[in-house]
Amino acid sequence: MAEPIHPSRTAEPFRLGASPGQGWQVAPDRISTLRPEPTPRPASFAARPRAVEIDLTRTAVIAVDLQNDFLHGEGWFAQAGRQGRAPIERIDAFARGCRSAGLPVVWLNWGLPGTAAHLPASTLYRGKREADAIGYGERPAGRDEGTLHAGSWGAALADGLTREPEDHEVHKQRFSGFPDTHLDSLLRRMGVSTLLFCGINTDRCVFETLTDAAALGYDCVLLSDLCATVSPPAIEAAVVWLVETLHGFVAESPDLLAALSPVPPAQEA
Repeated sequence: MAEPIHPSRTAEPFRLGASPGQGWQVAPDRISTLRPEPTPRPASFAARPRAVEIDLTRTAVIAVDLQNDFLHGEGWFAQAGRQGRAPIERIDAFARGCRSAGLPVVWLNWGLPGTAAHLPASTLYRGKREADAIGYGERPAGRDEGTLHAGSWGAALADGLTREPEDHEVHKQRFSGFPDTHLDSLLRRMGVSTLLFCGINTDRCVFETLTDAAALGYDCVLLSDLCATVSPPAIEAAVVWLVETLHGFVAESPDLLAALSPVPPAQEA
């Protein structure tokens, strides 16, 4: 026999669900599951293959792999002779502008658990092609923590980038940010349908995450001036061509920032 339903012990109504327009409204006498649709906030900007209009209430920033192990002079990439690079100042300014317009910022970073034993050999080989190389999860000389372990120095955001309390972080286990993560669930709970991509490496984790997102039905915009790679320029050019031809749109951050409008007072907080 089911337990009887008792009235709430509190007279204060509250909301379950962190995103505007999502979740339940809980009151002493009833629970409302209504989810009102947010008022669209259109923004148009130059892009390829043609200009695009997005809804700012349904848009999020995805910043990929901007971590010490890839970008710092003492990180994993640098020790392997593959010093990474990224337009850190421009990315940080872009994230700041997007926050002021009410867009959520998601830092999508490698963050392995205590072991990399769950990764398939096809992934492990991409990080360790010689017996004496340091692979995913393995500990470099002079460090007490494994490469790209969640919570480690190597997995932390690179200097010059600011993660604000309202930002989100998703730890990924593959080149793409979708397998074995809560990224898709997070975005859908926030009501997001458009993703703005920046980070490194353009032809690797950024591209794989973007193509997976497009296959899942998200509208994808690659911000080409906010991406970089250690690969040859021709490889990055091919990826940009593939995105604008098959998977989404290619734009530059100044055009998008100019199209942003501050979040209306009714939608703040």
